Amino acid sequence: MTERTAHAEIPDRYRYSVIPHIMVDDAAAAIDFYERAFGAREDIRIDAPGGGILHAEITIGRSALMLGDASTAEAEAASFAAPASLGGGTSVMLHVFVPDVDALAKRAEAAGAEILQPPTDMFHGDRTVVLKDPSGHMWVFLTHVEDVSPEELRRRLAAAG
Repeated sequence: MTERTAHAEIPDRYRYSVIPHIMVDDAAAAIDFYERAFGAREDIRIDAPGGGILHAEITIGRSALMLGDASTAEAEAASFAAPASLGGGTSVMLHVFVPDVDALAKRAEAAGAEILQPPTDMFHGDRTVVLKDPSGHMWVFLTHVEDVSPEELRRRLAAAG
């Protein structure tokens, strides 16, 4: 048996993260949107044998995201679903820290994102925007503004009501 190091077992790209893997109805269009709206970079694309994208990976800032078409035979066999097929809802919000949340919000809205909460300084010390992408996925982008101690966080929450 060969001894493996932690580095060999887990590629650097995935070392310190839970990697979200989302399903969409049109992965090529979603990738295009993420490039225009969030400045994403496409890293990997594997086409499905019958058409569509079986698997793709993009990077937004320093965050990796996996995605694919929910309508490929392989995805359908595994019962993956896009938010639209679930009645438009989702149980996941994707959080990404960025250097300038205000600029990202403007860029994302111009590309077609729905802004659900405009950029706002939040009690937890981050300037935050909440948006929905055209595929129905919910995103929270944050720019860190200040470090907030647990005591101060509790005080701010109590003061807010």
